[in-house]
Amino acid sequence: MKEALNRGETTFGTMVFEFASPGLPTILQNAGAQFVFYDMEHSGFTDADIKNQIALCRGLGLIPLVRPPGTSFQYTARLLDMGAMGMLFQMCETAEQAAEFVSWTRYPPEGRRGAMFGGAHDDYSTQTVPEIIEGAHGRTMVCVLIESAQGLANAEEIMAVPGVDVAHLGHGDLSLSLGVPGQLDTPSMQKGIDTILDACETHGKAAACLAGSVDIGKAWLDRGFRMISYNYDIGLMLAALSAGIGDLQAHQQAGGATAQQGDTR
Repeated sequence: MKEALNRGETTFGTMVFEFASPGLPTILQNAGAQFVFYDMEHSGFTDADIKNQIALCRGLGLIPLVRPPGTSFQYTARLLDMGAMGMLFQMCETAEQAAEFVSWTRYPPEGRRGAMFGGAHDDYSTQTVPEIIEGAHGRTMVCVLIESAQGLANAEEIMAVPGVDVAHLGHGDLSLSLGVPGQLDTPSMQKGIDTILDACETHGKAAACLAGSVDIGKAWLDRGFRMISYNYDIGLMLAALSAGIGDLQAHQQAGGATAQQGDTR
């Protein structure tokens, strides 16, 4: 997927906040997802939940990425050793922050990731240590959430940092930071989205987003986003269930009205 994004291709997946059943990764893959973001910042997922999900994903070829509970070396190192194939670092606001995030995902001398080989993160490999390190550096994705006014102001510098692969629009927090809570169509939000896209274009990086609907997803694809999370687990279930129940209720009501008219005759 990292190579595909570097070639300018588009990838599709989703986000997971609530449901972590053993069958979920297979369901996601069968639905066409190429990757999944597991959110630990806003969910109650435990390390055990995430480790199980990552193992199931890697067995399928579905790319497991994680937003950690917070931005720290300890969270990053632990999740990567569990087998996460990339990190989504929240509230990235400066190039210095971005460079530090990258260093947490790289082994010395390029970074400060701790040495533990032959574990979940390298599929319990019997390769040599240099081979394992090369593979890890080649595949591990570094995605940064730009979701504040300061992050927008420094977007160009952030995306220029070597090792940063993806700028992810954090539209919810960004709207709060810009003083337009939840209002995506305001001029300030639209300008912010363009700023992120322009920074990615300038530095040959991919822009990512969470599209809450097909229409939003199409619009953001047309604007240049190339890593699209279509909705998230709670939103998908709510939308599908409410649509289905609504249609059934409408059908029942229409049938009831017809039956009453027939009885009257």
